[in-house]
Amino acid sequence: MPRRYVTLDVFTTRPFGGNPLAVVLDAQGLDDAAMQQIAREFNVSETVFVLPPKNKANRARIRIFTVAHEMPFAGHPTVGAAVLLALEDKLASGTLRIEETIGTITCEVAAQGATAAGARKGSAVFTAPRKGEIEEVNISRAACAEALNLDEGDIGFDAHRPIVANAGVPFLFVPLADLTALARARPDEAAFIASLGGFGEALYLYTLDEEGDADFRARMFSPGLGTEEDPATGAAAAAFPWVLLDAENRVDGHHKVRIDQGFEMGRPSRVDLGFTVKGGQVTGATIGGGAVVIAEGVLHI
Repeated sequence: MPRRYVTLDVFTTRPFGGNPLAVVLDAQGLDDAAMQQIAREFNVSETVFVLPPKNKANRARIRIFTVAHEMPFAGHPTVGAAVLLALEDKLASGTLRIEETIGTITCEVAAQGATAAGARKGSAVFTAPRKGEIEEVNISRAACAEALNLDEGDIGFDAHRPIVANAGVPFLFVPLADLTALARARPDEAAFIASLGGFGEALYLYTLDEEGDADFRARMFSPGLGTEEDPATGAAAAAFPWVLLDAENRVDGHHKVRIDQGFEMGRPSRVDLGFTVKGGQVTGATIGGGAVVIAEGVLHI
């Protein structure tokens, strides 16, 4: 049967930036194997399949697949799906609740059906679906440097250290000394396995943005997830507040952090992170960004 699909660029306000996403709008009747095959056919970092919600109070249920396997949660599929569903509903602004494997996620959306240039785009902010946590593991700077083809002196800045954090998907966060080190990082899957073992499946590198108007610049490598490098990683940003509090003293209140990613790939992306600190602890986090419709079509499957 014909099934509509839409592709979007997410965590950007312009076409050909951000992280590409495919969304299959009519996914009823597809089994797990078919969804996985379709995700491989699109060959982008994630493909979303839209299904009727289990709870009729929610807008939709979605399943998220990389080219390798299903994900319980991911940031850019959540933002992209929320913007697309708002466009489908002709909703200029409002709240959508979307069911994912990890749980129901609340999204605040703003969408515009057409601009002077004919674009369909919008933005969404969602509340992180679970509290982040730091996993106590012993990862040396030397091991990180070896896996990234860097010098040990390139690893870390101030009190920031390699650390594993998880807000739905685990990442090894590796702070780098500067933007030059970030640009020079050249990991490969064999080096990940040899130096980092199981902690190298998803590696999120970050450093202070010394040149732009963001707070941090980042890169993410995930050969274990079927993606060599990711242009924008919302699931990592969802865990980032706990990483920041591990290394920094943040006063109680609401904090906003801008993260730029994808510049080394020629796909500039911006992730807007918000989080609240109370009593020295993170009490909640939000992830936001833009999304632009790129293409629409029909799958004959």
